[in-house]
Amino acid sequence: MSTGYKILDQNALFYLTFQIVDWVNIFTRRIYKDIVIESFTYCIEHKGLELYAYVIMSNHIHLIASAREGFALSDIIRDFKKYTAKQFLEEINKPTESRNDCLPGVRQGC
Repeated sequence: MSTGYKILDQNALFYLTFQIVDWVNIFTRRIYKDIVIESFTYCIEHKGLELYAYVIMSNHIHLIASAREGFALSDIIRDFKKYTAKQFLEEINKPTESRNDCLPGVRQGC
């Protein structure tokens, strides 16, 4: 359960930040950035996301966004984070990911 800021006006413009667990530098690999961009595209086309600007840093994302009329920004963010987390974990657990011992959701140890 989230203990952070609650969105009260679902159609207002917001500056949002999403960070990776333990601030791991996951976005140093293109595949993880591509997952985020594909998720943004899907949310824009199907979920009502209005995305004005974003930047993907090595371990977090900043964006300026709102929801189109009739959509709830909280729901969009929930779905975006749930989907991207699942995609990240699938990618992390592939044998081709050389850092999978260090990344969250796999094993501890780095």
